[in-house]
Amino acid sequence: MAESQTRMIETERGRFNVRLAGPESGPAIVMVHGWPESSYCWQGVAEHLADDYRLIMPDLRGLGDSERTLDNAAYTKQALAADMLGLLDSLGVNTFNLAGHDWGGAVAQEMALAAPERVRRLVILNIPVITNTRGNAAAQAQLRKAGGRSFWYQFFQAEPNLPEAMIPGNEKAWLGHFLKTWSLETFPEDAFEEYVRCYAIEHTPATGAAYYRCYKPDMARWAEIAGRRFAMPGLYIYGQHDPVIIEPYTHHLDDVFDDIRLEKLDAAHFVQEERPREVAALIAEFVGLQG
Repeated sequence: MAESQTRMIETERGRFNVRLAGPESGPAIVMVHGWPESSYCWQGVAEHLADDYRLIMPDLRGLGDSERTLDNAAYTKQALAADMLGLLDSLGVNTFNLAGHDWGGAVAQEMALAAPERVRRLVILNIPVITNTRGNAAAQAQLRKAGGRSFWYQFFQAEPNLPEAMIPGNEKAWLGHFLKTWSLETFPEDAFEEYVRCYAIEHTPATGAAYYRCYKPDMARWAEIAGRRFAMPGLYIYGQHDPVIIEPYTHHLDDVFDDIRLEKLDAAHFVQEERPREVAALIAEFVGLQG
């Protein structure tokens, strides 16, 4: 795959940075990153995909080089999905394959529910399927039984003003805890430095925390749509040593997909950076174009 180019795109919903690679005429794959990363997380996967693809890798609001919005309501996963659909409208992309990791996986699911006619195939990496009532309940019961220690950072970020006071100047220690301890392999140093750079951008401790500060409205919405099915074929790629997204989250996927395939890899949470070649091969096979 040719090296990606970055563009800043103004849309009706805001200003978003996006990495682009491949021909505009090729089948589109949109890849949405999670927290605390940026679109840079897909670089390794992109290098192992065929030149035929049109790759679209946006920075979500509040992360990477996209705009920082100091309004927690802008970070519900439904609102972030509207951002991404608007960005694709600006790029003239109507139908596409879609992949999302971590919170980007929740955003991708909201995109697929909002515009099922546009999403050919959906790839989810290490995030709960938001409508999977039985699998999510089993996972959460197991986590509660274990004391929920792995979720301390979510409560920390939900506290008003605390991340804003404590993270600036400590970005390497903050991000290193997650990126370097939630990985089986040595985390790529170039990626780590890029995320540190982005997290040092003004207001990022607040906008990064906003992904968790809107947890209640997210959960209320997902309770309302529990059991809703996804119309398109799905692929769940699971790094099976994840300390937070534990295996029961991958159970009962047939409840909400007519066509779903589960692939487990010897990786932890940041599966696309630990196993980029394998993730690229699975995506390529799934969307139907080898390379």
